[in-house]
Amino acid sequence: MDFYTKEHKRIYYDIINDQSEKDAIVFLNGVMASTSSWINQYTELEKLGYKIILHDFVGQLRSDKFEGLYSFEKHADDVRQLLEHIDVKSPHLIGTSYGGEVAMKYASLYPEETLSITVIDSVSEVDDRIVRSVEEWIDLAQSYEGEAFFYGIMPSIYGYNYIKNNKEMLSKRAKAMNKLPQDYFDGQIGLYKTFINDVNMTKELRKITCQSLIICGKEDTLKPVKFSQIITDEIKHSRLEVISDCGHVTIFEKPQELNQYIIEFLSNL
Repeated sequence: MDFYTKEHKRIYYDIINDQSEKDAIVFLNGVMASTSSWINQYTELEKLGYKIILHDFVGQLRSDKFEGLYSFEKHADDVRQLLEHIDVKSPHLIGTSYGGEVAMKYASLYPEETLSITVIDSVSEVDDRIVRSVEEWIDLAQSYEGEAFFYGIMPSIYGYNYIKNNKEMLSKRAKAMNKLPQDYFDGQIGLYKTFINDVNMTKELRKITCQSLIICGKEDTLKPVKFSQIITDEIKHSRLEVISDCGHVTIFEKPQELNQYIIEFLSNL
């Protein structure tokens, strides 16, 4: 389904268990991801009766792109407009990487409208090493060569053992990138630049009042555990869980462990 923001940006979204009277969960994508990326998570939470809301951010695969820079505040406002459109008042937010950063921004801007947040492999600030890594992604995306792009970023997002044990699947994923349109890469470039320029929000985290679960892969080299610790230290009602033998893409690498933490967290609220 499509929704148009007040700024006339088209956002693609899906709703699962639309008639459920149980709390709504909004999944917030990692930067390269789309709504289908959450299948390992939303199918489990669907079984528990939650209303599930998925969407592609402005700049991502099935939503409108933008010129220049966007902002995490704009993304959060887009989520809020979408929720108003579908008449959802106060959701749980689950976000990975870029999506976790949007979740934190949303919860800091609208604390009374946020039931909880789960923040996976995210940061609230950057250092020079993260900036250099993302700048390399920008250079790779500007080539518009999908397979080369995927192999270029792969070592920074997946753990060593996951790559070693999933070579055939990752090869297929790399080849599938060749089928993506040019505007996908243009959207990625805009999102990467937005991340570098706007992610610094550590000082805002103390505005978050809801219960918060922070999760990070122990072998995440893109956004290491120390950044999840910063987030945990700043959010009053939060706890940190570190998943062993896991890189940056926890939602793919360790879905069972991740789901266990999420379900336990939500069931105890």
